[in-house]
Amino acid sequence: MPLNRRKFLKKSAVTGAGVALAGAAAAPSAQAAESAMKKPAKAKRYSLTVLGTTDLHGHVFNWDYFKDAEYTDTAGNAQGLARISTLVNRIRKERGRENTLLLDAGDTIQGTPLTYYYAKVDPITAKGGPVHPMAQAMNAIGYDAVALGNHEFNYGIETLRKFEDQCRFPLLGANALDAKTLKPAFPPYFIKKFHVKGAPPVKVAVLGLTNPGIAIWDKAYVQGKLTFPGLEEQAAKWVPKLRSMGADVVVVSAHSGSSGTSSYGDQLPYVENSAALVAQQVPGIDAILVGHAHVEIPELKVTNAKTGKTVVLSEPLAFAERLSQFDVELVFAKGRWSVESVSSKVVNTNTVADDPKITRLLSDEHAKVVEYVNQVVGTATQTLTTVDARYKDAPIIDLITKVQEDVVKAALVGTAYASLPVVAQASPFSRTSEIPAGEVTIRDLSGLYVYDNTLVAKVLTGAQVRAYLEYSAEYFVQTAADAAIDPEKLTNANNRPDYNYDYVSGFRYDIDIAQAAGARIKNLTYNGAALDDAQQFVLAVNNYRANGGGAFPHVASATEVWSESTEIRTRIAEWVTAKGELDPVDFASVDWKLTRNGTPVF
Repeated sequence: MPLNRRKFLKKSAVTGAGVALAGAAAAPSAQAAESAMKKPAKAKRYSLTVLGTTDLHGHVFNWDYFKDAEYTDTAGNAQGLARISTLVNRIRKERGRENTLLLDAGDTIQGTPLTYYYAKVDPITAKGGPVHPMAQAMNAIGYDAVALGNHEFNYGIETLRKFEDQCRFPLLGANALDAKTLKPAFPPYFIKKFHVKGAPPVKVAVLGLTNPGIAIWDKAYVQGKLTFPGLEEQAAKWVPKLRSMGADVVVVSAHSGSSGTSSYGDQLPYVENSAALVAQQVPGIDAILVGHAHVEIPELKVTNAKTGKTVVLSEPLAFAERLSQFDVELVFAKGRWSVESVSSKVVNTNTVADDPKITRLLSDEHAKVVEYVNQVVGTATQTLTTVDARYKDAPIIDLITKVQEDVVKAALVGTAYASLPVVAQASPFSRTSEIPAGEVTIRDLSGLYVYDNTLVAKVLTGAQVRAYLEYSAEYFVQTAADAAIDPEKLTNANNRPDYNYDYVSGFRYDIDIAQAAGARIKNLTYNGAALDDAQQFVLAVNNYRANGGGAFPHVASATEVWSESTEIRTRIAEWVTAKGELDPVDFASVDWKLTRNGTPVF
C-alpha cells in the first residue's frame, strides 16, 4: 500500500491553535525599555499533553456481554470508550484541545461479542456492510493515530483493511512489512504540528510499532503476505528519519510490553515485550505508550544507553479501564524547540460517567449484540463452572475438548489419518465462566471460550505428548508434600497465565507438584495401558497453540493435517444446539489430578 494515501496526507498537517501571550497595557518608559534590553528575553515555552489508551479489545460500554449486565469487579473498575471519551473531553477542556494528542497502542477490533458480531455475524466486509463500532466510537472521540495490535489480524487482512478504511485516523505499523517488497504495509508514522504564537510550530512525530508474534499467532492470515521484524530494529531505522524531518518530539506507540520477555520461546529472533528495550537502545525517543501486556504502568523511566537521556513509558490498563496522560514541557532556545521534561500518570475511568454522545451513537449496535448473545441454543442438566478448573479436572473444560475431538474426527474421515486416535487440548481461560442449569445461551458458551481461536489438527507421538504435558505442568508452583494448600497460590508459576496451561483429553495422568518442573507427569496411560512413546495421535489444538503461542514443545513444528477458519466457540454452540441438552455424561471424565509424592492434593 502506498504510504502517501490521500487520507493520511490530509491528516498529517493537522495544526493546533496558538498559545496566548499577554500584551503590554501601555508603552514602557525609556528607563524600562533600556532595562528590558539588558535582560535576556524570556524563553518561550509550550506544554503538550499526550493521551493514550491500549488493548481496548472492543470495549465501548461498561457492559459485560457474557453476564448480560453492567460490568463490575472487586476493585471498582469501569470499562469502555464511552468513559474514555468523557475523560478525554475533560482534559482537552483543561489543556486546550489544540494542545493535546490522542493515541492508542493496539488490539482494538477483537475481544468482545460486539467486535465478533461485526466481524462474523454482520461483517463490515459485506457489500454495503456496517461501519465497525470501534471505528465509529474512535472517530467520534477524535483519535489522532492508532498502532496496530496483534489481535487486529485475528479476522484476516480483509477485515483489517476495511476497518482501516473506516477510520479517520491512521493505523500505524512501522514493522508490519510487505513480505515481498519489505516496505511498510501500513503508515509507519504520523506527524502533527502544534502552533505557538511568536515561535515556530512544535512538530510531534508518532511512530507505531506492533508485535512480531503476529507471524506466529496469525500465521494462517499473514504468512507470505506480511513480515514483522523486531521493534528495536525498526525504531532504530525510523526515529533518526523522524528527527531529520524536523520532529521536535518523538512519541512511540508500541503494542509491546515492557518486561523484555516472550511467550513464543525461540521461534522468532525478536522479543515480544520490548518497549523498554526500545527506550534503552534507540536514541531520540521522548515517550512510549506501551500496550499488549495488560498491566498498569503509571510511569516508568528508562535511561537510554547511548545518550543518557530519560525516556518515559506508560501503559494504561486494558479494556479502557485507564487513560495514560503524558505531560511534555518544551522550551524554545537557539532557534529550536527541545523537550525539557516528560512525566506521565494514569487516570481511572471509574471517576467519570459514560459520554452520552458515544452511548447514543452506538445504542443500536449494542442492542443487536445483546439480542444475539441471549439466543437460547439448548438446556443444561446442571451448572458447570470454571471456578476451580485450574487445579481440578473440570467437566466444563472437557466440553471444549469433546467438541474439538468430534469436529476433527469428522474432518479426517476418508483421509490417511482417519485411523489415528484424536485427542484434544484446552485451557481454563476464565476463572468466572459459568453455564447455568436450565437454558443455555450463546453468551454462556462465549463466556467459556473468550478467544476467537480456530481449530487445527496436528500429529504428535506419545513421547511428544509426554513432553507437552510436562511443559504444561510447569504452570503449578512446586509445593512440598507437608505444606499447607492454598488453591490461589498453586498456579501461575513464573507468571505463566491460565491460558498457557493445557488439559489434554484421552489420557490419564497425575501431576506431582512436589516434584521439580520437568518431572511431574506420573502414571501416564492411554486406553488403560502405559503410553507408548512411538504411538501417533492427532491433537485437536487451537490455532494460537498450533502456531507456537505459549512455546509448548513440538506442536508448532508437528505435521498439520487439517485446519479451519470457524471459531471454536461457534463449534461449541453448534454442538450444544445439535444435542439440545448439555449433560456431563456426554463429555465429562476425570483424566488428571494433582498429587504430592503420589498422594492426591484434593
